[in-house]
Amino acid sequence: MSKDTTVIREIQSEDNAPLEAVIRGCFHEFKIPLEGTAYEDPETKQMFEAYQNDNDVYYVVDKDGEILGGAGIKPLRDFEGNICELQKMYFSPKVRGEGFGKQMFEKCLNAAKALGYEKCYLESAPQLKAAIHIYESFGFTHLDGPLGNTGHFSCGVWMIKDL
Repeated sequence: MSKDTTVIREIQSEDNAPLEAVIRGCFHEFKIPLEGTAYEDPETKQMFEAYQNDNDVYYVVDKDGEILGGAGIKPLRDFEGNICELQKMYFSPKVRGEGFGKQMFEKCLNAAKALGYEKCYLESAPQLKAAIHIYESFGFTHLDGPLGNTGHFSCGVWMIKDL
């Protein structure tokens, strides 16, 4: 038998349904509010289509054809300035603790720099302690309130980093 192959690659249209299932599963697992979060964001159903501009990108974790997580970079909505937002970083329990969060994070930050962004912003939920620890270890600092207009009013953690 061949050994497992896990890659981080750009999203494809056939990844939409399995990725949506991973994202929605995390909300139930961590008891994150469904309203005012990515759970009810219309993009969650069509992630491939939502990341087809020149200034955004979305990556997935593909383990032998099974989609087990993802994260992306987009311009921060309704904000003047050269700031991107790290969006929809969620992972299946099947790949947590294997280093894919850090790899994905590095890939997204490198993409943000390559796309010419000066800063990266993110929002998270306080329940996602492991993710927040990763963000802090990469030099993200906490903000007192949100930037832009993400529509995710239930996210209580706001962070930013110079790229």
